[in-house]
Amino acid sequence: MKIVFLDAKTIGDDIDLSGYDQLGEVIKYDFTSSEQVPDRVKDADILILNKVEINEQTIGTAANLKLVCVAATGTNNLDKEYLARRGIIWRNVAGYSTGSVAQHTFSMLSYLLEKLRYYDDYVKGGHYVNDTIFTHFEERFHELCEMTWGIIGLGAIGRKVADIAAAFGTRVIYYSPSGSAPQEGYQQVDLRTLLTKSDIISIHAPLNENTENLINKNTLRKMKSSCILLNAGRGPIVAEADLADALEEGVIAAAGLDVLCAEPMSGDNPLLRIKDSRKLFITPHIAWASIEARTRLMNTILGQIKEFLS
Repeated sequence: MKIVFLDAKTIGDDIDLSGYDQLGEVIKYDFTSSEQVPDRVKDADILILNKVEINEQTIGTAANLKLVCVAATGTNNLDKEYLARRGIIWRNVAGYSTGSVAQHTFSMLSYLLEKLRYYDDYVKGGHYVNDTIFTHFEERFHELCEMTWGIIGLGAIGRKVADIAAAFGTRVIYYSPSGSAPQEGYQQVDLRTLLTKSDIISIHAPLNENTENLINKNTLRKMKSSCILLNAGRGPIVAEADLADALEEGVIAAAGLDVLCAEPMSGDNPLLRIKDSRKLFITPHIAWASIEARTRLMNTILGQIKEFLS
């Protein structure tokens, strides 16, 4: 049995993958372009990948291929109809990063809400040394318990965020882009209500026809001018040019993003115009990537392969 990792670097060098060696020959490629896939998969029985496109053009040469494992939840990179015609099984992994993404959502919020970059710079710049009084709160911030938190997408991650937000005393409301039935525990509202009533809005929805460009010029202008927008879902849910304009014009107070329309970030991304860290905080798609989450992910895939082989 030959197992081929096509983009092992997306998993990291710090995760123990030795368990895979017990299943057969293991080949690891750090990264693989679409042009490189056909040659690298031609004698593979099992593929493990994250973002590599899997279709007839890329795996048409893989005569022995039996199983494709996606080291992620999303499977937009798989041509499932082609895989079905070939009788090739595919697997993805859901739920492995719920805690990690929820934690990062609050990390982004704290950075923006409490103006932490300003206070870190204030102290490290020597301004607190021999200051006139014991405290300095030039940049004001507010308590979560006085706020309404609006969540777009109350799946596993959205509900985890809701539970934590509720523990802080916030009023939690949510909008379901898919129009699913109301869930117990939190109030479901329409999009306009969520936009106009929320002090914080966090996105935890998948990318589809209901969510692409959901946050745009028109929806941004329905938000409070004091609103903080957080996107831990998918980049294209937010129209980045519209968000850049909204931040520059003070339409909303700030945004924290862990996902972008193009990843890695494009050099012409309009958000690069925003240099004020009180208005914009971007992390390079790391919310999912705690050590524990990546370990859980790869252990789950190992189990999937063992189950398939048995």
